[in-house]
Amino acid sequence: MAEADAVSVEGWDFSWLEGRATEERPSWGYQRAMGERLARASAALDIQTGGGEVLAGAAKLPPVMVATESWPPNVAKATALLHPLGAVVVADEDDPPLPFADAAFDVVTSRHPVTVWWDEIARVLRPGGTYFSQQVGPASVFELVEFFLGPQPEHVRRARHPEDARRAAEAAGLEVVDLRAESLRTEFFDIGAVVYFLRKVVWMVPGFTVGKYREKLRELDALIRAEGAFVAHTTRMLIEARKPAV
Repeated sequence: MAEADAVSVEGWDFSWLEGRATEERPSWGYQRAMGERLARASAALDIQTGGGEVLAGAAKLPPVMVATESWPPNVAKATALLHPLGAVVVADEDDPPLPFADAAFDVVTSRHPVTVWWDEIARVLRPGGTYFSQQVGPASVFELVEFFLGPQPEHVRRARHPEDARRAAEAAGLEVVDLRAESLRTEFFDIGAVVYFLRKVVWMVPGFTVGKYREKLRELDALIRAEGAFVAHTTRMLIEARKPAV
């Protein structure tokens, strides 16, 4: 626990968990599909880019490539990673409005956005432009969340439902052309993996610290040692929405 509590959690790189935890990947291959769309674009925006790791994996970026990020350590990390690739990183608080003109981009992407401001996405897309995003689905890893916080109310468990995303996109004037969801097996093989995960994904157990949850961590540690792993299920959805051409 001390090791996991001390290691840096900057960026969106989970390589520290190698050998300590596993998570199935969605069948649609977001990074590859994102890269295909970026390769055809002339101007694109990646919202809430984190440390830029996912965007940097695209094989070809468009002539104009912009990314936004709100957390200062990630802004610095993304800048160092993406500037050599020709992408500009803009520090943005993730609250509307987006700091761009109307119809500025023909592709907008986002992997695991915390909040989706659909009206702003529609505003900055050019007519015929596309929003392409992989997002966290409802009750993701809630086996772990509820171990620490207890049973959650139904409205919390239902948050981020794919059909809610469809309705919000359509209300902003976008046409949803693809919407998929999957439940993916996730396993934690030691208590350090749990500590690292909850420190990094801060919205899972708000206010999580080792000191605050030490007794629950000891309880979970005993469970993992007895059973070999703690099993949860990650939920993911893929949504692609298009702004109607004029």
